[in-house]
Amino acid sequence: MGITFYEKEKLFKLDTPGASYVCGIFDKEGFLGHAYFGPGLEEPDVGYLCRTQEPPYVPAVNNRDRLAFYDSFPFEYPTHGLGDYRDDCLAVRTAAGNTALKLTYASHEIIAGKKPLKGLPATFGDADQCTTLEVLLKDEILGLEVILSYSVFEDVDAVLRSARIVNRGNEEIYLTKVMSACLDMDNESYDIITLHGSWARERHVNRRPLSKGTQRVSSIRGESGHQEHPFMAIMDHNADQTMGNVWGINLVYSGNFVAGCYVNQFDSLRAYIGINPEDFCWKLMPGEEFTAPEAVIVYSDTGLGGMTRNFHDLYRNHLIRSAYKDKKRPVLINNWEATYFDFDTDKLLAIADEAAKVGIEMLVMDDGWFGYRNSDNSSLGDWKVNESKLKGGLKYLVDEVNRRGLKFGIWFEPEMISPDSDLYRAHPDWAIRIAGREPGQAREQYVLDLSRPEVVEHTYGQISEVLHSANIEYVKWDMNRPLADMGSACLPADRMGELFHRYVLAVYELQERLVSDFPNLLLENCSGGGARFDPGMLYYSPQIWCSDDTDAIERLSIQEGTAMVYPLSAMGAHVSDCPNHAVGRVTPFRTRGYVALAGTFGYELDVTRIPEEDRSMIPSQIDMYHKYNDLVRMGDYYRMASYSENHEFDCYMVVAKDKSEALVTFIQVLGRVNCHSRRIRLQGLDPGLRYRLEYVDGAADESKGEGTDRTYLGETLMKAGLLIRNPRGDFQGRLIHVVEA
Repeated sequence: MGITFYEKEKLFKLDTPGASYVCGIFDKEGFLGHAYFGPGLEEPDVGYLCRTQEPPYVPAVNNRDRLAFYDSFPFEYPTHGLGDYRDDCLAVRTAAGNTALKLTYASHEIIAGKKPLKGLPATFGDADQCTTLEVLLKDEILGLEVILSYSVFEDVDAVLRSARIVNRGNEEIYLTKVMSACLDMDNESYDIITLHGSWARERHVNRRPLSKGTQRVSSIRGESGHQEHPFMAIMDHNADQTMGNVWGINLVYSGNFVAGCYVNQFDSLRAYIGINPEDFCWKLMPGEEFTAPEAVIVYSDTGLGGMTRNFHDLYRNHLIRSAYKDKKRPVLINNWEATYFDFDTDKLLAIADEAAKVGIEMLVMDDGWFGYRNSDNSSLGDWKVNESKLKGGLKYLVDEVNRRGLKFGIWFEPEMISPDSDLYRAHPDWAIRIAGREPGQAREQYVLDLSRPEVVEHTYGQISEVLHSANIEYVKWDMNRPLADMGSACLPADRMGELFHRYVLAVYELQERLVSDFPNLLLENCSGGGARFDPGMLYYSPQIWCSDDTDAIERLSIQEGTAMVYPLSAMGAHVSDCPNHAVGRVTPFRTRGYVALAGTFGYELDVTRIPEEDRSMIPSQIDMYHKYNDLVRMGDYYRMASYSENHEFDCYMVVAKDKSEALVTFIQVLGRVNCHSRRIRLQGLDPGLRYRLEYVDGAADESKGEGTDRTYLGETLMKAGLLIRNPRGDFQGRLIHVVEA
C-alpha cells in the first residue's frame, strides 16, 4: 500500500488495501492522464488504457489532430478552452478576457502523511496512516500553477483529492470554475445513484441507467441542500448490496456544489465534483492561491455495501474529530416538538423532572429562549436571554437542570438575522442584500453577511458569551433558510462572485473557533433538518440532525439514503410524539425506538404528557441504547431490504468489527394476511462461528418451537437465512441480537 512513481513508465500507482489507482505522464508535453481505478494490481504498467497508441495518437505523433486528442484523452484535471469539449475542471478569465488554459506536468512529490487544507475541512492522517502525492502542473503562458493532491489511507479503499491554484504571473486571473476532482473511464453500461429530496424527505435514493450527455446534481442555495446532495455513485448495472463494481464520489463542502457525469460520443464517461461554477468568480492576484474543497472517491468491488462501509470507516477514523467521536452521546430530550415557542423555566424544569425519572441524560432548550422571540418572526441575531420566559436567567435554569442530574444543551441559529431585531435596526447593512433591492425573506429572516470580519466577530462573541455564562454541554447549530439576493456592502464588483464561497469559509471559521474554545462541547449541526448533512459539517460536529421529519416510517427512507454514505453515529435521530407532527401517522412507541436506535438516539416530545404506556417504555429503551450503541456506532453496516424499493418492509444490520455480535433491525411497514414468514439472509458474519439469536424487547415469540438455546453457524444465517414471522399489525418492528455462542 502507499504511492509509488515508476520512472520508466512515467506512472503513479496509488495502492489501498483492496484497490489501485494509476495515472501518469504522457507525450513529451507532459499531459497528466488517468489510466485505472479498480481492484488492486500487482504491476503498474496499465498506461496503455489511455489509448495513446491508437488514433488520434498524442500531439507529438499527430499534431494535426490535436483537438481530437484533447477531446478524447482521459485527463486527470481537464481544463477549458483548448478543445476538450467535455465538462472540464478548471476555467479562467484573464485580464485580456481570454479563457484558454493548458496544464502540463512540471514535478511531483510523495509525502508521508497528509497536509491540512487551509480554511477548509478535510480528512486527516499521520505518516503511519496515509501517503500523499502532490503533482505540480503549469500553464507557462499564464504563469498559473495547479497542485493536485492525492492521499491514500492504509485502512480504506479511497482516494482523497484536492487542488490548489496559484497565480505566479504578473496580472490578476479570474477563476470561473474550480472542480476538486474528476474521474475519466469507459462507460460499461453503468448505473448512477444520486440522493434527492426536499424539506422533511431528504436523501432519498435515485438509481437509473447512465445515458449519453450530462447527468448532474447541484445546489445554488448557499448550502448543500435538502433537494440534492454532493454525492453520486457509478456502478455496474447488476451491482447490488453485495456484488459489483461501485465508485462513490462525495465532496467535503457545505455550500454550492455540482456533481456530474458526462458520457461522450465514444461512450467514455467523465465524473466530476466541486464548487458550483454558477455565480462563482474568484479574483486571484499575483502570488495568491485558491484551495478547492476535498473530494472523496471510494471504490468497492463488493457492491454498494462495500462502498458504504468504506465511507463509514473513512469518516469515523479520518474526518470526525470531536471528543465524542468514539463515545456514546448522552440520551437527550429536546423541547421543540414538546412546546415549540410556548415554554418558560417552570415548563422546562417539569420536563427535566420527568426526564430524570426515566433515565434521560440531557435537556436541550430549542428555539425561543432569546430576545423577545415567541414565534419565528423576530429576534434572530439578538442572542440575549429572554428573562420574562427564563425567570432567574439562563444560569439558574442550567444549574437547576444539572441539580436534577441532567446535562444541558441549547439551540442557536447564528448565521441569521430577523428584520425585527435590535441587531438589524442597528446594522441593516449586515444582511446579505443587493443595494437598492428589497431582499427576499424566508421564514421571515435574512442571512448575515459573514464575508465581513466584523460580522463574524460579533456573531462569535455573542455565542461565546452565552456558552461561558452557564454549564452548557451541547449546542444545536441551525440554519433555516437558503441564500439569495447575493450582495455584500463590502465586496467590490469584481469580487462579488466570491460571496457564496466566502460565506462558507466564514461558517467553517466560526465552527472551528467554537470547537477549539469549547473542546468538550457536543456540537450537532442542523439546517432546517438535513439541508447541510455533508462531510464538511462532520469535520466540526460528530452528528447532524438528519431531518425535521421524525416519523419512524418516513425515517426509513431518509436514514437509508443517509446511511449509504454517512456512519450511523452521525445521524441525529429521535423518538417523537404521535400523531407525528409532520405526517400525522401513529406508530407504536417501540417501533419508534427501534428506528431511532440506528442514529444518535434521543427524544423529541413532552415527557410530562405522553401516555403512561409509552413513558413506561423509556427506561428499557435507554437501557437498549446503552447496551447496543457501541455496536451501532462502531460496527459495519449491512442492508438486506429496502422499504423504498419493496414498499413493504425494511431490514438492516450492524456487525461488530470482530464478528462477535450483530444487531438486526426489521421493520414491517404494512401487515400481511395469510402469508409465510419472511426469509432474511444475514450478512457480514464469520461463516465458521456459531451464533445464538436473542429476540429483543417483546419479540421473543419468534423463537417458539425452535429452542432458546439453538445456535447457528454464521454460514447458515448468511446462506440459508433466518425466518421472521409476520408481526400482527402495521408499523411493527423486530430487533434481533446475534451473539457468538
